[in-house]
Parts: sequence; structure tokens; C-alpha cells
Amino acid sequence: MRRGKLPLVEQIRWSLVPLEVLENAAVFLFIFTPGNRKHIIGMKLFLLLCFSFSFSLAKDAQADKGSKVKKHKPPKIKEENDVLVLTGSNFARALKENKYLLVKFYLALSGPSQTVKEEFSVAAGKIKKDSSEIRFGQVEVTQEKELRKEFQIKEFPTIKLFVDGNRKNPTECKGVRTASAFVTWLNRRMGPSSLYINSTDQYDSFVHSGEVTVVGFFKEPASKKEYFNEAAKDIPDFPFGLVSNDEIFSHVGITTNMVAVYKKDKPTNYLIPEEEIESKLDLVRLIRTYIMDVVTEYNLETQVTIFDVPVGSHILLFTSKTSQSFGTIYENFESAALEFRGKLVFILVDTDEPRNGRIFEYFRITEVDTPAVRILNLTSDVQYRMPADEVNFENLRRFCRSYLDGKAKPKRDSEEIPKDWDKNPVKLLVGKNFNHVAFNKTTHTFIMFYAPWSQECKGLFPIWEELGRTYQNHKNVTIAKIDCTANDIQLMVLDRYPYFRYFPAGSDTKSIRYTGERTLSAFIEYLENEMKSTNTEKLDKESSGTRKTENEEKDGEKITKEEL
Repeated sequence: MRRGKLPLVEQIRWSLVPLEVLENAAVFLFIFTPGNRKHIIGMKLFLLLCFSFSFSLAKDAQADKGSKVKKHKPPKIKEENDVLVLTGSNFARALKENKYLLVKFYLALSGPSQTVKEEFSVAAGKIKKDSSEIRFGQVEVTQEKELRKEFQIKEFPTIKLFVDGNRKNPTECKGVRTASAFVTWLNRRMGPSSLYINSTDQYDSFVHSGEVTVVGFFKEPASKKEYFNEAAKDIPDFPFGLVSNDEIFSHVGITTNMVAVYKKDKPTNYLIPEEEIESKLDLVRLIRTYIMDVVTEYNLETQVTIFDVPVGSHILLFTSKTSQSFGTIYENFESAALEFRGKLVFILVDTDEPRNGRIFEYFRITEVDTPAVRILNLTSDVQYRMPADEVNFENLRRFCRSYLDGKAKPKRDSEEIPKDWDKNPVKLLVGKNFNHVAFNKTTHTFIMFYAPWSQECKGLFPIWEELGRTYQNHKNVTIAKIDCTANDIQLMVLDRYPYFRYFPAGSDTKSIRYTGERTLSAFIEYLENEMKSTNTEKLDKESSGTRKTENEEKDGEKITKEEL
């Protein structure tokens, strides 16, 4: 037998040999080995060695076996108020460990993100107690830029549901802001989204159970019933009931398939005929429209509801509620709202309310302008000004029709381009030259958006000028500023002045919001990092394009050879 440690299999085999067998083998060797009968001491020594060797083999085998069983457990994912803190390094593991994972992508400095934070945590705690399959997670997008890019996060917060570890097609959770709505939204995806109503008594009780209730009347078979069930999943704020019982149809006085929206404090119920329901989105739009008042006053409480309605255009009336003409103006505005309901969202903005300052700034509305009417296209961020000073029904109707028909002219305010706009380290932009400078193909542009009366803006002007001097000899960098109160630009920004955006070279649409510290060193560090990132992406694209060209050339050669 060769020297050295025996293989594991042999070690185990030796360790299992009974001691009696070893003793008998030793006696046999002693008796039948010539010249050894008298060496009893040698036999005892042999037995002792066999016993020690067997014990050692068993111990080694057990040690080797134990080392394979032991496994390393990864550390638990950090939690904050029952919400998993997700990063690029643990995101995949969180998806694998949880069948349902509701993830909030947020911006720490964003007001809406802060508003949702507590409600999201409350819902996470309740769900954690009730279900072992569902967890809540959160991603801070300024720290996890790769995850933000992968899931194309553009609004804050954005909430997505991941199921069975699939990160390719998450379901977006839109318009949900309260803890109870988060819980309902999830439950309607786990089970039935609507309550089946089977008796007239149950129906009467249901429609009075909340401030708003929605009932779908669908006799079997009903092709649009599925749209109703899907809409119920997207509107978790209110209870949804489903009726197919003929007795209830007769009790309510409904003869055809339709959806009814009931509001406890309103004598009128809103009925949506089946013919108007072309898709789930159509039904969601109509239900959310009827849930709102005909005219909704803009304030901190209603601003979320206003933007939850999937109608792409808002018409806003800016006026003082204490003015002598308010009653007449509001009546005209409400009459127009009834005619164009579902096509435009009608909003009242009280100019006496100081908390509405940000929306005044965005639309550049001053006391001299009021009463004023504007239409905002949420998709293109383009404003339209009603071409009439008097807010009466006919002017409003004409304005709405021209906009919906695509004939209204967009509002384009701009100061004249200063003659020396590009002579100083910080370039002076206005509406007429903004796009030309910001979306220059060969230049990285960093722009300060300011209001001339803002003390905070005035305090930052010297720092911004110093930043301009730092890069004044860089041909591929432009530092600029623009007075947003006097110039219209194609950007939807409701941030408080001043705010900053970076426009990378090579793109005619992309802009990146700056949220860092407002110091010279922070501005420089941010700009250098963004330019480096942009150049890396450009090289990757060029490399990809080169490889594609080479492959195309090979394919061309192959085709030529086959033709020959």
C-alpha cells in the first residue's frame, strides 16, 4: 500500500470494520507466520495500531463529511420601517426570495416621494403581518442609477410590482397614494377585483358603503366585463361591485349593460354605456373623471387626484374667488366643463391662495393677467392661451373646440435674443435660442433656471459666474442661464427656483435634473462625471456600430460569393 492519506472511500471502509475482525486477523497472522509465535508483544502492538488507525480514519471521514454540509447564509437585506432597502447588489436576490415584490423608486428630495413615504411603510407593515409571499422594497434612484436606467424611471415616485422574480415585465402601480389603497391594490391582484352582488338588499347596502362606489351591470355573456374587472385593479381607492342578477337590474331600473358611478353627497349618478367602453383605459378615464367634481379646485389635497386622471389635457381658470365677477365667471366655466367632460380636466386656481405660488410661476400668471384661462398639454408640455379677455361661455367653448380640433396656436413667449448673449462666460438664453444651445449636438450644456426676484437665485449668481469662468476655454462645454418667468421652454418643471439641468452632447431630447449641493465644487464634480458618462456611452454605441458594419460587410461578401 502506498504511503500517504487514504482516499475518503477507503477511510470510511476501514472505519466501519469491527474491532473483533481486526483482532482475529491479527491472531491469524500470528499463528500462521513462521518465527512469530513467540512474539506476543508484537501481536498486541499490532492490535493497538489497528485500533488507532481505524479510529483516526473514522474521525477524518466525519470531518470531511461535515465540511460539505455546512453552508454560508447571506446577510439579511436591510429594512427601514418594514420596507426592504434595495440596491443593485441585492435586487436580484430580493426578487428571488419574494414571490410578490412591490418596489418604490423614489427621489429623496422629491415632495411627492416624501408624501408617499409614510403611507407606503404603513402598508408594508400590514402586508408583512398578513402575508409571507408579499414584501415592499424601495430604491433611491440617485444612488442606484443602473436600476433607474433599467426600469426607465422618469417620475417620482414610480411604483412597480414584480411577480415570481420576473424583472422584465413589472406591473406599474399608478395613482395609489394611501396605505389602504396600496393594500387594496395588491389584494385585487391576488384575488377577485370586484364584489359579486347577489341580492337587492346587498346592492342597497353596497352603494351607500363609501363616499364613492362603482357598480358594473353586465348580463352574461358580457364582452366588456373584463374591462371592468381590470379597471377595478387600477382604481383601488373605491369599492367595485359587479351585478348580473336580473332582479337587481329591475330594482335599479337598468335594462342594458353599463357602469354606474355613485357619489354619496351628489344626487346625480353617472352612467357609462357599454358602447363608450372601448378599452380598459377608456373606462378608467371615464370613472376617474366622474369621481372628480365637474370643476376641481387646485390645492395641495387635490393635485394628486388631478394628475391621476388619464386625460392628457388640462384647462385652468386663474381667478380670485373674492372678486365681484367670480360667480358669473365660475358658472360659465362649469357650463363648458359639462360639455367637454372626459376630454379636458377643468381646474380652478384661486389667485388669493398664497400656497399656489408655484403654479403661478410655471404659467407666469400675475394679478394683472387675471382672470386668465390656459390649456396645458401634459404630453408635449405646451401651453395654450385663450385668445380672448372675457371669460364667457362662448369664448370658452370656442377655445376648447379649436384646441381639440388641433387648430389652437400654442403660447410661445420669448424675450429678444441679446446681442451679447454669448460674449460672457455664462451665456444668456431666451425662448428663441434655448433649443439651439441646450440641444447642441457637439456641446455639453449646463443651465441654471432662475426667477429674477428670487433672493436664493441672486445668491447663487456669483457661484454660477465662477463656474462659467472655469469652463470658458472648453469648446465642448457651455454654462448658461435663463429667466423662466419671461421665456417659454419645452420642459415640464414645477420645481422651486432656482433649478438646474444638464443637457448632454449628441441628444436633441435628453435632459438630466441636477439635485446635488449648490456649491462650485459640487457643480464641477457633477459636470465632469456626466461628461465622462456621456462619452463612455458614445464610445459603446460607436463600437457597436462598427461591429454591425463589419458583420454587414461579411454578409455582403457571402451573398456575392453565392451569386457567383
